[in-house]
Amino acid sequence: MRELVIGGRYRHFKGNEYTVEGTARDSETGATLVLYRSKDGALWAREEGMFLSEVDREKYPSAAQKYRFEYLG
Repeated sequence: MRELVIGGRYRHFKGNEYTVEGTARDSETGATLVLYRSKDGALWAREEGMFLSEVDREKYPSAAQKYRFEYLG
């Protein structure tokens, strides 16, 4: 599995860039959530497994990236 970089910049396969702020636990399921911020300041959360997953090729066959979020540095 890929490693999440706190403070790292990532590009979503649809083009927007985000900075990972940290992680949190879902109080109901215990799942690890990735907290990431867009350039406009909005804060987003997504389960870590989905954040680090590959792009669904059946749903998005023409996506240029391998992963949903590509690490930029």
